[in-house]
Amino acid sequence: MNPDEFTNLETFVEVSGGHKLYLQDWGNKAASQPIVFLHGGPGEGINDRHRQYFNPEIHRVIFFDQRGCGKSLPYGSLENNTTADLVNDIEKIISLLDLNIVRIFGVSWGSCLALAYAIKYPKRVGEMILRGVFTGSSEEIDYLDKGGYRIFFPDAWAQYLDQTPPEHRDNPTLYHFRQILSNNHESARKSAYIYANLEHSLVSLDDRFISCDQSQFDPAPIRIEAHYTSNQFFMEDHSILDSAHLLNIPVWLVQGRYDAICPPSTAYELHKKILKSTLLWTMAGHGNDRSSYDVVRTILAHWN
Repeated sequence: MNPDEFTNLETFVEVSGGHKLYLQDWGNKAASQPIVFLHGGPGEGINDRHRQYFNPEIHRVIFFDQRGCGKSLPYGSLENNTTADLVNDIEKIISLLDLNIVRIFGVSWGSCLALAYAIKYPKRVGEMILRGVFTGSSEEIDYLDKGGYRIFFPDAWAQYLDQTPPEHRDNPTLYHFRQILSNNHESARKSAYIYANLEHSLVSLDDRFISCDQSQFDPAPIRIEAHYTSNQFFMEDHSILDSAHLLNIPVWLVQGRYDAICPPSTAYELHKKILKSTLLWTMAGHGNDRSSYDVVRTILAHWN
């Protein structure tokens, strides 16, 4: 994310384990409750398009790249990179900026991270928006990595299998993740490219594939995603859903009914557990479709 005329502060925050997080404090510094934005992935990083949700005249937004992502250092690092580390990083940033109580907007993986933070630090969070809801359960992981969406995307699944050795087609993602996390850079890049193309084809309900060729493809974001997914996102299974009832704040759940990355049933189950939650269905997939964007913007218009 590049600084612009609304950037109040651009800096690096030193956190544990030798990591430095890139951070931007952006928008109206007089806003009553700052918003912490949590990007997806894991591994995606922040970028300029994330600003489009917000109005810099009324919102103050804290953007940062999670460990190993974007401009954070060391780039692509998997060491000391777990969910617990990221939760502690959010707390350090909030404390460092002397924010006290914040609102949180989390997208995809960022929604899981937002929930994990709010459960650990409930007095820090006044309200949340979660778009493309994810909680890190084994069912959600299987939905993506074992092709639970294949009834809608049979061609994408077939292409994925065609790019997997026949002896590994019973569990293609396990094979590709092992390659991605291996020390063989050539096979790691190849499998990361294959997996990234699969995800891209599922994001916006079309056949959108990566435009660059394999030799130019950066595998680091997918490597971070494989690291987290292979370790059950460093959480006990169902830990988020089992603790969600403890949240006593307004939580807006914005979920595409045709999300092929995060199963819509998760948003419904979470909604049943959080007393003050509101579930808003959109006719969208996982990406930033217009319907989901408009719903989020409408909610944010009342956050000032």
